[in-house]
Amino acid sequence: MPWPHTLRARLTVGLVVLLAVSCAAVGVAAVLELDGFLTGRLDEQLSETGNRFPASLEHNGKPPGQKDDHDGDEHGDTRRQGSGTLGVRLVGGSVTNAAVVPSGAATTMLAVRPTAEDARRLATVPADGRGHSVDLSGLGDYRVMATTGLDGDVLITGLPLEPVEAAVHRLELVAGVVFGAALTLTGVVGALWVRWSLRPLSRVAATATRVSELSLASGEVVLPRRAPDPDPRSEVGRVAAAFDRMLRHVEDALTERHASQERLRSFAADASHELRTPVASVRGHAELALLHPGPVPPEVARALERIAAESSRMSAMVDELLLLARLDAGRPLERVPVDLTHLVLDAVTDARAVGPGHRWMMELPEEPVTVTGDEHRLHQALANLLANARLHTPAGTKVTVSLERDGAAAVLAVHDDGPGVAADIRPGVFERFTRADRRAKGAGGGGGAGLGLAIVAAVVEAHGGTVDLQSRPGATTFTVRMPAPDDGPGGTP
Repeated sequence: MPWPHTLRARLTVGLVVLLAVSCAAVGVAAVLELDGFLTGRLDEQLSETGNRFPASLEHNGKPPGQKDDHDGDEHGDTRRQGSGTLGVRLVGGSVTNAAVVPSGAATTMLAVRPTAEDARRLATVPADGRGHSVDLSGLGDYRVMATTGLDGDVLITGLPLEPVEAAVHRLELVAGVVFGAALTLTGVVGALWVRWSLRPLSRVAATATRVSELSLASGEVVLPRRAPDPDPRSEVGRVAAAFDRMLRHVEDALTERHASQERLRSFAADASHELRTPVASVRGHAELALLHPGPVPPEVARALERIAAESSRMSAMVDELLLLARLDAGRPLERVPVDLTHLVLDAVTDARAVGPGHRWMMELPEEPVTVTGDEHRLHQALANLLANARLHTPAGTKVTVSLERDGAAAVLAVHDDGPGVAADIRPGVFERFTRADRRAKGAGGGGGAGLGLAIVAAVVEAHGGTVDLQSRPGATTFTVRMPAPDDGPGGTP
């Protein structure tokens, strides 16, 4: 039987086991006490009757030489002898006479011939006037008492132990039935009592299970309803109360976190939206100044070129921040069938034009791979992956874009044989403003603002997919898994 795992089952089993041990101890003690008491009463009877019956067997209860008038029966002094009383006379360790008072006979006796084994057992009974138990194969269990006769013989008187054994066996049966019923009743009632006593703990476990199934990483979280107020005077009640307080603290912390995230997202969206106009204005004025027909000093022209370049970079950063803010807010994306094969062809063509120093390769299936989603955002995510490979690897690096169907999912991978991503950067590579500066140094470039891979992760997650990174020196792979059209969020329109 396996050991139970739940606290309720352990308490119930422990209660039943303790009761079983107690019942067994009581039963054994009662049986031993009854057996000893009844055996003592037999010894008292043997002492009272003395050795008169076995002594009368020497001459069959008659004067020497007188024959018995009964065939097969011998007469002895059977007065005050109960049924089954055994009388034995031993001379020199050998049985010379043995008889038993039959049931219902008051003045007759029945001669018996003990077997050799019985005679040996009787001969070993010490003549100390005390009771001893012997097992006689022909007669059963007897309680016997041996004394020394007047002429040096040994006289044994015995009474059957069958009444004692019957009483003891009856007590064992009654105790077994009563204790078995008590254990069964205790098991049922104890299980109900333990279950009722542990109800607050069961509610705590159920609440903890529901909380563990909630997604607490982001968004507004509503924790399940608390259990009824437990009794603070019990250990289980105190545990339940402490758990409820902990849930309240967790809920308050999650609410505050959600409010803070909402404020931050709102600020990022508002700031990005407000910055688009002045950044575009600064960029336009810089480009307009560069188009002035008059002579412009070289240092001024250089400054205007830097202003235009930084304005362009800032404009792209503002657009990325605005996109992330919209994705965080859960803005719905377009849901149309998107041919990823065509998307890869366009993105690699654009990347080859921007980074001619890299070797761009494609591994595409013969059949088109289609998913449901926003084509513009998916193109942007793929373009960011290719730009990441171009910016953070040196010229001459081989970049391979592969696409395949894996069961119900579309798998898009971007692999390069560049220097790899540093180990301390990998865990947070998809977080915002994470810059792989050490990887960028291998390419001789400065990298971006650290939002490209964050946008990739946000776009893929918004489409119900996943993206992960495997990197080591000489092999870096970004793998995007997208659900099939029927399994994607929103389904196929």
